[in-house]
Amino acid sequence: MREEILRVEHLTYEYQPGYPALKDVNLSIGRGEKIAVMGSNGAGKSTFFLNLNGVLQAETGEFYYCGEKITGKQRRNLRRHIGFVFQDADNQMIASTVQAEVAFGPMNLKLPREEVQEQVERALAYMNLQQYRNRPLHYLSGGEKKRVSIADIIAMRPELILFDEPTSSLDPYSANRLEQVLEDLSKEGKTLLISTHDVDFAYRWAERIVVFDHGKILADGKTLEVFCQEQMLCQAHLKKPEMLQVYETLRKKGLIREGSYPRQAGELAEAM
Repeated sequence: MREEILRVEHLTYEYQPGYPALKDVNLSIGRGEKIAVMGSNGAGKSTFFLNLNGVLQAETGEFYYCGEKITGKQRRNLRRHIGFVFQDADNQMIASTVQAEVAFGPMNLKLPREEVQEQVERALAYMNLQQYRNRPLHYLSGGEKKRVSIADIIAMRPELILFDEPTSSLDPYSANRLEQVLEDLSKEGKTLLISTHDVDFAYRWAERIVVFDHGKILADGKTLEVFCQEQMLCQAHLKKPEMLQVYETLRKKGLIREGSYPRQAGELAEAM
């Protein structure tokens, strides 16, 4: 069983009185987990992430980080440990150049100058951005800005990283590169939560699926178990992943090993 890194109990958040965006949410997150957070637009995913990161602060709910209860002003300190990559990279960027942007987070943490430079170089290399270091942000493409926004967070070395729709607006090549970055971060032991509508990505990448619906957690479990709940998927306006549909069709025809459940094309060929 994984060590718990973050726990949320009875979290309720209202943007205006009487209209809760989150309703009594309870969730435990294990260190190193790869979790896809899913649900339709307005289900509460982004609001949940903003509360986890301390950007929003609900009056109702308790937070525990590494077993320690986080209260009051301590909530803001969660940003030292929990990074948040926004869906729209422009909402995250404030500096004039790539290097200045990536350096902003470590500098804001008041790290020594040498350590800031070390972290910036590491983050730029991680996202293959060294050649862009002096480029103005407004000259970058959407995919390049996304890479910079991730480098922003990597430079701060958080233990848990939240990604809000990271593959939206990315071309297939950039989306594949992003998946490799996510795998690299996971191998480093980072805990990753990704909000996404892409069921195929979630099926092949995530170990666990958490589904939100109208501000509540509708389902929470292992990836395969959740995607086999057809009634729940219908209620949450989600579809079954294509690879799972292909497997079920081949199984009915006796063309694939029972119980193999491939997640990618290569695994599908091996199971036949």
